Amino acid sequence: MTKVSIIIATHNRPHLLPNAVESARKAGQDVEILVVDDGSGEETAAVCRGLSGIRYLRIDHNQGLGAARNVGILASSGEFITFLDDDDLRLPGSLDAQVAALASTPAAGLVYGQTLLGDQNCIPTGYVYPTPCPQGDVFWELLERNFISCPSAVFRRSCLDRIGLPTTTLPGIEDWDLWIRIAELYPVVAVERPVAIYRRATPDSNQFTSNAAAMSRLIAMAHRQRWLALPRARSAPAAQRRAARRGFSLNMANHLIWETGRGLKHGRYLAAQRNLLTALSLHPLAVAHRVTRPANLRFLYSRSVGKWLRAGQRQNSYNIHRSVHRENEGGS
Repeated sequence: MTKVSIIIATHNRPHLLPNAVESARKAGQDVEILVVDDGSGEETAAVCRGLSGIRYLRIDHNQGLGAARNVGILASSGEFITFLDDDDLRLPGSLDAQVAALASTPAAGLVYGQTLLGDQNCIPTGYVYPTPCPQGDVFWELLERNFISCPSAVFRRSCLDRIGLPTTTLPGIEDWDLWIRIAELYPVVAVERPVAIYRRATPDSNQFTSNAAAMSRLIAMAHRQRWLALPRARSAPAAQRRAARRGFSLNMANHLIWETGRGLKHGRYLAAQRNLLTALSLHPLAVAHRVTRPANLRFLYSRSVGKWLRAGQRQNSYNIHRSVHRENEGGS
């Protein structure tokens, strides 16, 4: 049996594939690389014909990332499985180090490492996450935030016998859902060194993760209806469930406020507005807690907001301000 199966799902981004495949090839000694073409045009097939050492699988019609990965899983033979999106990169030798860590902890179901945040050309920007790297029983921590980036994770094929295949109904957070379901039943180990480069989403990158408002609504739904409904969460004390909800809300509110600031900084005023309104609708108390901190008030009411007002958003800005004010006062 092959040691590690690297599954690269792709859709109409053939220019990115050679670098991703080359990084996968250098990541470990005993690997198989499966490129799953999720209904792309002919150019993707042509590029793949020129790539050596891969197994090319084609889906006739676009099914989405989760379904494409599952096609790769079912066709793969590795004892361990990892996903690599076509716009991310693996670092040399990283899989060997992670497999060794997982092999030394037989009870563990998943190992992850740190990720370098890259720009749109996958050039590292100097930001590394997470620091530190939680490990052991991380189920409750993962219910509050996802600190495991997809290209950094390697999991045992045998885990899928108990939890099933990754979901196909949560686009953009299929990986987070999988980590939570693995962590519910298995310990997680970490290699505290960079193992991959993740291409960061931008508003122009055509990545679903670039739409923070839509992404946050999907995550909130999954947290409420799916993750807190898992057997381990349902059987936990009410206080622990409340703490998980509170921690999740604070983290999501903080993320949306940060995205609001990023949108203002780059002149994307409607996106900033959507992000702040989404934060208010999903996590009003958490937003009030975050926004009323002096540092955050200075951040939001900066010169960028002045530009927003001058751009004709005076009334909308007033409505957002009043919503935060009423929430902070406990009003309706």
